[in-house]
Amino acid sequence: MNDTGSGLASSPRIIALANQKGGVGKTTTAINLAAALATSGLKVLLVDMDPQGNASTGLGVGYDARRSGTYAMLEDGERAAAVVQPSAVPGLSLIAADTELAGAELELVMSDRREYRLRDALAQVGAEYDVILIDCPPSLGLLTLNALVAAQSVIVPLQCEFFALEGISQLVRTVNSVRQSLNPVLKLDGIVLTMYDRRNNLSELVADDARSFFGDRVMETLIPRNIRISEAQSHGQPVMNYDQRSSGSLAYQALATEVTDRLGLHAVRKGKASL
Repeated sequence: MNDTGSGLASSPRIIALANQKGGVGKTTTAINLAAALATSGLKVLLVDMDPQGNASTGLGVGYDARRSGTYAMLEDGERAAAVVQPSAVPGLSLIAADTELAGAELELVMSDRREYRLRDALAQVGAEYDVILIDCPPSLGLLTLNALVAAQSVIVPLQCEFFALEGISQLVRTVNSVRQSLNPVLKLDGIVLTMYDRRNNLSELVADDARSFFGDRVMETLIPRNIRISEAQSHGQPVMNYDQRSSGSLAYQALATEVTDRLGLHAVRKGKASL
């Protein structure tokens, strides 16, 4: 029997950022969207489910500085609250990808409630956060499946490059399958076009193709190619902290506003403030 309960009424909005194709700006979007939402006044938790740990590094937590994180929470039964650590961005916390996470994909196969491990763990943090963002690995394995079972929303970063739309249909099928069998509330709530270059006709063609296929599920905000975004990550910072006036920073601030409006996150914050 599938466990499809939705948790506490005051539970946070959980958003999985997923795309099985690597190099599409998924982790970059996770870091900078999380920072922008926190700056807007929401309490945000970023969960690094990618064994590469780039979201953790991008928030200034290198491998040498990591303590127990997602692996300890999923496999060792550590409480989520015990593995959360603060970031340099006020209002933004992190559960880092510890080094053992690479082995979790195989170990979860033999675990009880293997698809629900992340959802069960995040239920413990309850009303402490308004939004939880999950940075998924570039695959459709058990780690990503755990994220999709835990989430209510999926946001897909899609690079404005040739072949970008290939593979998205497989992700959509996976989301539909998870909704039918494991998590009936799961929705594909947005596609974010990344690495957009106005000087390149291909970017416009990919954007047009995405909008014609996915309609209004494609976010209006376009994330540009911007060197400041890459520089910020190399310094372990969101681009807002590194160069607040850069085009990359302004784009992620606009995306945070659009996500907030689209998912009704202002209402979430207001409702919690009245408790």
